[in-house]
Amino acid sequence: MNDGLREDGLGRLDERITHCRACPRLVDWREEVARTKRAAFADETYWGRPVPGFGPHDASLLLIGLAPAAHGGNRTGRMFTGDRSGEVLYQALYDVGLASRPDAIGLDDGLTLHGVRITSPVHCTPPENKPTTGERDTCRPWLVRELELLRPTLRAVIVLGGFGWQAALPAFTEAGWTVPRPRPVFGHGARVDLGGITLFGCYHVSQRNTFTGRLTPNMLRGVLRTAAIAAGLDVSPFGATDLEPPPRAS
Repeated sequence: MNDGLREDGLGRLDERITHCRACPRLVDWREEVARTKRAAFADETYWGRPVPGFGPHDASLLLIGLAPAAHGGNRTGRMFTGDRSGEVLYQALYDVGLASRPDAIGLDDGLTLHGVRITSPVHCTPPENKPTTGERDTCRPWLVRELELLRPTLRAVIVLGGFGWQAALPAFTEAGWTVPRPRPVFGHGARVDLGGITLFGCYHVSQRNTFTGRLTPNMLRGVLRTAAIAAGLDVSPFGATDLEPPPRAS
């Protein structure tokens, strides 16, 4: 598949995703949030639709999250944009040299990613940030197709959190990669060879993890740097050079 066809394919995929209404509970919730809004954003027009992937069509590194935040991606229309989790993630991407700016405000902020694309296994914001397994499985074909389109250039993948890990592994299988049996267990710093790409695990950039110190900026930069190097990307010398071990459980 040449670059032009791949870019066109991802563009069409992203457009199709934004019109999906396959999960009634998620459709009702995303549109209700867009109507009622948060007081701080009362003057804004919410996106209120499924949020497509974000990043270049020829990315060699893919980040897989969980689902758009109700007042983040569901408001702005872009992955990890306009919420606290995004503040942490984009700062780390900038520090490592994978983003053009350290913050993500809205679709017109000029932010670009360098060699990395961001997506999620569920494209609609779910109540309490908890998709059902049925909703996860209904959304899986979008992720499978995105992986197929990225396959010519994809060299490494970071999955943020256990939910994303469990959702991504079957998608990799359907997209043609060989996932080891038994399935690899999620963990921060987990590293799995899927034959042609390397899969990395990282704690999710949720406020619960970042506020409690379970995931520190140095830990996040460490995973990003290691995965970016595995993907053949140039990285900034700033920040951690190796994976920092997760804190011990108390």
